[in-house]
Amino acid sequence: MQGSDTLLASQAALAGDKDAFCHLVERYQSPVRRFLLYLSGNEELSKDIAQETFIRAWLGIGSFRALSKFSTWLFRIAYNVFCDFERSKKVFEPIDENINFANQIADTKQIDVTNIDFETVLNLLKPAERAAALLFYQEDRSVKEIAHIMNIPAGTVKSHLARGREKLIKFFRNDEL
Repeated sequence: MQGSDTLLASQAALAGDKDAFCHLVERYQSPVRRFLLYLSGNEELSKDIAQETFIRAWLGIGSFRALSKFSTWLFRIAYNVFCDFERSKKVFEPIDENINFANQIADTKQIDVTNIDFETVLNLLKPAERAAALLFYQEDRSVKEIAHIMNIPAGTVKSHLARGREKLIKFFRNDEL
């Protein structure tokens, strides 16, 4: 069954059509998992959070009103599930973002861009900056969509993107962070 996201979501919501919802899961499973993998840095955790995302989407499909794209609604659920997980962690360790960066390139004068691990570079960014950058550059979401997904003002999204770009530029120029 092919169809627009809105039609499939409507069939799932109004008729309880599990097949329609399964098509949506098939369509968005990879993008949601990829987003969560780069957000969390943990493959198993990203799979668990993705599964929880789709469970919550199924349970809440009746609340989808097509005021935004289905994918925006779904990514908002994924982001919220990830944030819920982060808040529920029992042990909080202070993280010094500069230590991770310094340890990885301590004795290096030149950075070989071809050998850089994408996840390592993403870890230079704060979680909100990382989420905004992933949604903007990897998932091709607009600032307005990201603002809706992250439940923050568009100006804050722009700030996260600008700070993230600045950190990455400094990294690739091998400047001090």
